[in-house]
Amino acid sequence: MFSGPPADPATPTMRASSMPSAVPPVGEMGDISEGASGATPARRSWTAPLLLGAAGLLALLIALFGPGLMARGTGELRIPGAGLTTVLRTVLFAALALHLGELVAPQLIRPVRGRPRTAVRSWAVLASLAGAAAAAGQIVRLAAVSGLGITETYGTREGGLLLLIANGLVVAALCAASRRPALALAPLAVVIGAEALRAHPEAYSPEFGAALTVVHLTAASLWTGGLLYVLRTMWLWRGSPVAARALLGRYARLAIWLYVALAATGTASTLRRLPLDVVFTSAYGRTLLLKLALMAVVSVLALGARRRMLRDTDPAVAHHLARREQVVLGLVVVVSAILTVVPDPHWISLRP
Repeated sequence: MFSGPPADPATPTMRASSMPSAVPPVGEMGDISEGASGATPARRSWTAPLLLGAAGLLALLIALFGPGLMARGTGELRIPGAGLTTVLRTVLFAALALHLGELVAPQLIRPVRGRPRTAVRSWAVLASLAGAAAAAGQIVRLAAVSGLGITETYGTREGGLLLLIANGLVVAALCAASRRPALALAPLAVVIGAEALRAHPEAYSPEFGAALTVVHLTAASLWTGGLLYVLRTMWLWRGSPVAARALLGRYARLAIWLYVALAATGTASTLRRLPLDVVFTSAYGRTLLLKLALMAVVSVLALGARRRMLRDTDPAVAHHLARREQVVLGLVVVVSAILTVVPDPHWISLRP
């Protein structure tokens, strides 16, 4: 995933700006079984923020120190500011996932019969603004590393593409705040295309690599962001388990096709970019192996959630497994950001 790195009149936009959320933000990612069983609010009030904070700290540590750990002992060139760049690209990828998920997941909700007439709060505006800030931060880092001024950095290939990404995300945020949030699809498509081009500066078939990244990044964003939106909606619908189960089933069918797209483009990108003789001796190869291990865990959790969904009428267990899948997907996003920072493994393969 991310190797360059799924209207009803009552719910016209699925945005929180038009109606208040029925639950506090911390509850949106709670276990659906807690709402049905009447678990004490005091217990949930501190558990969810604690787990979220721990997960965020772990992701930050992996992003900061991951590139150095993966490159240790490989003899590859040190990338200046690799940890900071990984953090910024993680924020960018997460922003894309959140916004795309909010645009596509409501299409899964609309056909669900008997669904509650409530919608989760929109995070699209804040997500896109955070992504724009992350792209701007990469421009500043690039200027500092290269010794150029900000204006001169815009004139470089990477600086110009990062500027396009930042501006595209600002436009997407404005679209999300408008009465036509679906218009954000256009600037988000530009952002994905620019990021795909930025991720492939190599001389060997960069157009093919960029095309693979466009498909891979889109599918990964829809999977990750769509699942998050579905889980938040299931929690909001915790009093309507039939509708919640139907929604998870619709997402699962979309996720199958997204998984196929990810597997196909990921395999092609790996065969194209990673020489077999440096799989274990390059930072790229080691990071890719870690990502594949995490994706195996995601696959097991996704299959487990689908099996429980088909066997049980109560969606609580499937919801719990899907929440774990979401956590591991978050780690995949961080590791994918590391993949875009570590050196191209071809040069170490060609060394005498």
